[in-house]
Amino acid sequence: MTLKTMNNFLNQIDSLVWGIPLIVLILAVGIFLTIRLKGLQVKRLPLAIRNLFANEKKGESGEMSSFAALCTALSATIGTGNIVGVATALVAGGPGALFWMVVAAIVGTVTKYAECLLAIKYRVVADDGHIVGGPFYYIERGMGKSWKWLGKLFAFFGVGAGLMGIGTFTQINGITSAVNNFLIRRINGARSCLAESIPGVLSLLVFY
Repeated sequence: MTLKTMNNFLNQIDSLVWGIPLIVLILAVGIFLTIRLKGLQVKRLPLAIRNLFANEKKGESGEMSSFAALCTALSATIGTGNIVGVATALVAGGPGALFWMVVAAIVGTVTKYAECLLAIKYRVVADDGHIVGGPFYYIERGMGKSWKWLGKLFAFFGVGAGLMGIGTFTQINGITSAVNNFLIRRINGARSCLAESIPGVLSLLVFY
């Protein structure tokens, strides 16, 4: 499969999955939860900030402190979408894109809260003592065994997004483009060499 063929395939999927209907659905869910929870993301923000460091020294409950959990969440959240995505939105949509990003962030905060609440409520303790949870667990344990297929489907698309979407291709392209344009512009083949070496280096770091 050539890169052009793969690009056309991904564009077709993107046109079917991502668009105005999905954007409206995401905003609608956020607005509904904001109204249903009475603006929890604004009213309870001071409480959340106070509890951020509340059990930093205790650590008797859970596998990590609140601050460590925040850092873990931020490490998986702040990345390509926050840097390249914002710049792309400004170029494509103009300054008005910033307004809608702020609106989406405000109503999206309560959606994230709902997801985290469900993940904590339906989490389980594995045989080795580690706590595991997430969408796969609260779909099966919260919605019932008959919805287990939806959890598997979520996991499948999550792996696909990680391997062929924001997890690898976009980040590698951003890194290699920056290095190729600013550091080694005159060296032929730099982009291909980096594109081939970065996944290998990351694999060694992950499995070390």
